[in-house]
Amino acid sequence: MKQKSIGNILTIGFALFAMFFGAGNIILPPIIGLITGEDWTSAVTGFTITAIIAPFLGILAVLFSGDEFTDLGKRVNRTGGVILATMIILSIGPLVAIPRTAATTFEVGLAPIWPDFSPVISSILFFGVTLTLSISPSKVVDIIGKYLTPLLLIILVVMILMGVLYPLDVTEDTGINPVESFRIGFAEGYQTMDVLASVIYAGIIISAVKAKGYTSTEAKTKATFLSGAVATSCLLFIYGGLVYLGATSGYTASGDLKRTELLLYISNSVLGNEGTIALSLCIALACLTTAIALVCATGTFFSQLTKGKVSYKTIVIATCVFSAILAVNGVDQIIDYAGPFLGIIYPITLTLILYVVVFGKIVKSKVPFVGAIITTTIYSLVQFFLTITLKTATEDSWLWEVEKGLHKIPLYSYDVPWLLPSFVVFLVAYLFNRN
Repeated sequence: MKQKSIGNILTIGFALFAMFFGAGNIILPPIIGLITGEDWTSAVTGFTITAIIAPFLGILAVLFSGDEFTDLGKRVNRTGGVILATMIILSIGPLVAIPRTAATTFEVGLAPIWPDFSPVISSILFFGVTLTLSISPSKVVDIIGKYLTPLLLIILVVMILMGVLYPLDVTEDTGINPVESFRIGFAEGYQTMDVLASVIYAGIIISAVKAKGYTSTEAKTKATFLSGAVATSCLLFIYGGLVYLGATSGYTASGDLKRTELLLYISNSVLGNEGTIALSLCIALACLTTAIALVCATGTFFSQLTKGKVSYKTIVIATCVFSAILAVNGVDQIIDYAGPFLGIIYPITLTLILYVVVFGKIVKSKVPFVGAIITTTIYSLVQFFLTITLKTATEDSWLWEVEKGLHKIPLYSYDVPWLLPSFVVFLVAYLFNRN
């Protein structure tokens, strides 16, 4: 019986790992290591918080609230929950994640093998296949997911172990202190978008836990915790290893540094040309699987949201066309324009997750949670406005004074300045509502 329980935990844990480990995420850690150099461990700590721990807390937040993301949204407001869910779906869907899968496929999977291949044609072909398999689901997707993900992981593990045992170079002092390295890793973790995905994936994981027989609250919570420990351990090994490979790569960019070029340089140096081709093909096909899953999720969500007034097929077609246009911009441009947008949605989602996990069982009123969310939203919108306008602002503009004022907020250097103000508002709202 005990062996069966361990088997269930491992199965669910690996499933959770597979959900969070998107092929597009592979391109993020190496550049963190390259930028931070000998302080790469501080960067891994920051990246771990936003890319590993926070997504797991997202699963727990939904678990503590019910079985689905809608249950978590109700802790604030039903309408607010729908708006937040819509923003999340757009983020992990046509605005960022889906185009990034196609761009990664081209830059990592096709360009190294066929340098003259057109990114436009690549995008058209990629989303032609995605559209076909999203409208008419096929066993091809299951085959790719079942056999390709393990193969990709094996190649990555081999590359990391060889890179650790036989480093390409030594870590260098890049002039970035540990605090700044932490902040870089923390901010880059936003780009995985796993926190946003976690509250959507939570329903699948919780259903799987219940299906294995863990139906009581205590058993369900324990099984989820243990499964999460398995998933987070695997993610920490992969992400930490890739950051280390970036820190010891000795790579020098001839022009603008591209994340995909760095990954290809490391794989070619460690695995050789054949290993790089195998890695490229695995990543490309894994990106295709991810894109199909996200397109299906987007179509299902908006079809249900409109109560069938806009058909699933129509939404899927629109998603593929829109994503195909954005994908031509390339991975780095997608990440650059996604940064400010994620700077709004990520803190809001993190605030909801943190307060539900920490205070959800103690505070039953919605008022404190609403207050914390509004506080974080105001800060995020102000920061978004400054990010956009300061690019063209003059040196004597009042906007710079506002920016300096934000820098004085506690924990700004750690990229979580919204945390303390939101907690103060949460506490005041709780005491006021209680009285």
